[in-house]
Amino acid sequence: MSSSAKRLFLALLPLTLAFRLWLGWALPVTGDEAYFVDWGRHPDWGFYDHPPMVGWWLAAQLLLGDAPVWLRLSSILQPALLAGAVAWMLPRLAPTADPARAWWAALLVLLAPVNVWNVAVTTDTPLIYFSVLAALAWLRATRDDHRGWYLAAGLMLAGAVLSKYFAALLGFAFLVHALSLRRRQVFLGLAIAYACTLPALALMAWWNAGHCWVNVMFNFINRHEGAGLNAVTLPLYLVSLLYVVTPPALWLWWKTRAVKGQMSGLWLIAAVPFALFAVMALAKTIGLHWLLGFVPLVLLWLALRLPETTLAKLGSFFIGFAALHVAIVAAIAALPMETWKSNKLYDGIVLTFEAEALVERLRPFADYAWASDGYSNAATLSFRSPQRFMVFGEGSYHARQDDFATDWRMHDGGNILILTKRRDAASEYARFFHEVELKTIELRGVSFTVVLGRGFDYARYRDEVLARVRSRYYALPAWLPQRACGFCERYFPDSACTR
Repeated sequence: MSSSAKRLFLALLPLTLAFRLWLGWALPVTGDEAYFVDWGRHPDWGFYDHPPMVGWWLAAQLLLGDAPVWLRLSSILQPALLAGAVAWMLPRLAPTADPARAWWAALLVLLAPVNVWNVAVTTDTPLIYFSVLAALAWLRATRDDHRGWYLAAGLMLAGAVLSKYFAALLGFAFLVHALSLRRRQVFLGLAIAYACTLPALALMAWWNAGHCWVNVMFNFINRHEGAGLNAVTLPLYLVSLLYVVTPPALWLWWKTRAVKGQMSGLWLIAAVPFALFAVMALAKTIGLHWLLGFVPLVLLWLALRLPETTLAKLGSFFIGFAALHVAIVAAIAALPMETWKSNKLYDGIVLTFEAEALVERLRPFADYAWASDGYSNAATLSFRSPQRFMVFGEGSYHARQDDFATDWRMHDGGNILILTKRRDAASEYARFFHEVELKTIELRGVSFTVVLGRGFDYARYRDEVLARVRSRYYALPAWLPQRACGFCERYFPDSACTR
């Protein structure tokens, strides 16, 4: 059994890596990826939406190049590296376990559905690394109350906190596990782990206090406006959970939940975040990617608890399901882009795949400042452009880093080019310029509108657009202590950004 699992893993490892390297090379950079690459081009202690970790990673990678496959390398290698971490840790958590179980654990993690195809680098990429490593270190620490491992768990948890705020769910899972063990040394270890996160939390509090508390506004206020009980979001979450874990693995994980012993904490540390996500799903959509940091823990549990014959069957299912994913991706890649022409997202697909061609068509207007009407389009075009695209208009609550990067005062009276997929753009934008000219770019059956605005009226833009932005996204609760808020100080120096 051991040699069989080992052979399978060693055979599939290069195949999956080759597929993921090809996918990372073939796929164009998505809007979200390009947005985070822009963070890397302008590294800071924090950014509008999330803590800074992915920006720091990309800043380091950009020192050596900006090829998409290179920038995605941390994501491309993630399944293989996490599979190795899980396999290495398994005998340290259960020294008497059959060595075959470590290979099965590695195989399951390597072939988990999202691990087959997800090569995008986002804030979740470092979060998944840190979350899995923190959980493994915590489990090793609680096995014999090893303070070094508690310290390692805390350092990894701090990295998760600097990646995304819902790392707090993992910290809460540690607390629940400690309460279930009720040992003095575990509570001391929990204190060590929590203490490690304090510098990260202090850094984010300090940075946010000097930047309009944008992380707090985005993650805890603006994105939840209008939220309420929703009949769709919980079923959607359950479907997502079924997919990322797979139905047979999820059923087996639930079926074995009552097993007692030293490894019961492993089941609990995945269950607590999943349960909290279920509560959140009563009112909001839970992103598929939010779940990925906890899936390896489920698979490690199964590798430890299932009978070897059942484990072999589950491994076979994962191999078949992974092959199906590869076949679907290959089939889609072979289709011409025009296949999706009837899809309402087709114009966005063309913009993403043909960003470089679009930018080339704009070169005659290099004396204009360039902009688009949404963060995704602006970020995608900026990645392929000699000059950065600003976000013109109010935008959405997502991805407002442009509020920091662009100073509209500097464009007063100047010329701005706005590339948009909307044909009615002239009527909306004309009032902000003394003169407007429209041009059209036809590309793969999509008409892109180029608005050439001459004589930008900053005062009107501030009063009609930036004022709405301030009232909607920068109306800070009075109880938040502010060191500075550049957006309000820049455009509205005579009035504070408070509710």
